[in-house]
Amino acid sequence: MKDERNLIYKISLSLIKGVGDITAKKLVSHCGSAELVFKESKKALMAIPGVSNKTVSSICSAEVLKRAEQEIEFLKKQELNHLFYTDKNYPDNLKLCMDSPINIYFKGKMNWNKQKFISIVGTRKCTPFGKEFTENIVSELVKYNVVIVSGLAFGIDIMAHKAALNNNLNTVAVLAHGLDRIYPSQHSNVAKEIIKSGALITDYMSGVKPDKQNFPSRNRIVSGLSEATIVVESSKKGGSLITAGISDSYNRDVFAVPGKPTDKQSEGCNFLIKNHRAILLDNVNDIIKNLNWDLQKQVVQQTLFTNLLDDEQRIIKVMKDKSIHIDELKQKLKWDSSNLAKCLLQMEFKNLILPQNFFYHLYFFFTNIISTT
Repeated sequence: MKDERNLIYKISLSLIKGVGDITAKKLVSHCGSAELVFKESKKALMAIPGVSNKTVSSICSAEVLKRAEQEIEFLKKQELNHLFYTDKNYPDNLKLCMDSPINIYFKGKMNWNKQKFISIVGTRKCTPFGKEFTENIVSELVKYNVVIVSGLAFGIDIMAHKAALNNNLNTVAVLAHGLDRIYPSQHSNVAKEIIKSGALITDYMSGVKPDKQNFPSRNRIVSGLSEATIVVESSKKGGSLITAGISDSYNRDVFAVPGKPTDKQSEGCNFLIKNHRAILLDNVNDIIKNLNWDLQKQVVQQTLFTNLLDDEQRIIKVMKDKSIHIDELKQKLKWDSSNLAKCLLQMEFKNLILPQNFFYHLYFFFTNIISTT
């Protein structure tokens, strides 16, 4: 376990009544750290916008710290992992979401920032077509070494997890409760298989039951972890449409599998496609093309970089071989928005990068240079 003293304060932030993830981040930003939030004076806390008398009283409550200490004991006993939103290993995709959880808990082995993540969601009452499509799309994603994210529920969710396991792909199950239980219990064996190479993840502490209101909230993690969300089958009022809506709000691609107009389980997917809220998904090529995974990155000779401007070299070094959000790029470079936008535009004109939904990808098509060397 990490430094328990700091960990107590980090977990305690999630226990303050009336303080959600967005307000908690505001408190940390204002005070400097989770620990300093609890050591700040009442007067200073009251001066923070959105912080009420009741909130300050909760921050000063000894019960909050006591409950956090109990949770740390649970984490140690069960050999669970914890990440705070400012930690280096916190998932980059999730960190970019304004309402991402300040604390996440997970069991298993997972490098959150070195692989591609795709969520697959859908109805609990899937048809044979939905099952077959899920199995096929996962098998076609194998060569891209994708991590499959879903919610361990009946139907499409569990089919996606099983398909990933059958194809030796890592898979992540996002839970709507604490890690002291598995819901539904019928999927306990699958959960055990998942943690061997993937993970069970949640932002809920031990003792939290799988109450109905928790499921829409956990969907922000399903969406936030992933580059894109695939909806296989869903009714028009299905929970999968909530996940699709969250993904869209995060500027992530949403794919939907079309079905017959008369099929109730395809109503949601057809609705998303019809209203331009999702990309029609026929096969894996639709995913590869829209996410630009088909870009062939060529090895760039050292001589090429002598032709790059200093600022362009700095951007490429920060990006390395991954997609990066413009806000993250700005933060790492410590540049102002105007200069960064100007340099990115120049690099786009040179075919060095490719923008998509505020993310930037290295785009090395240097055929002219290669052909003359």
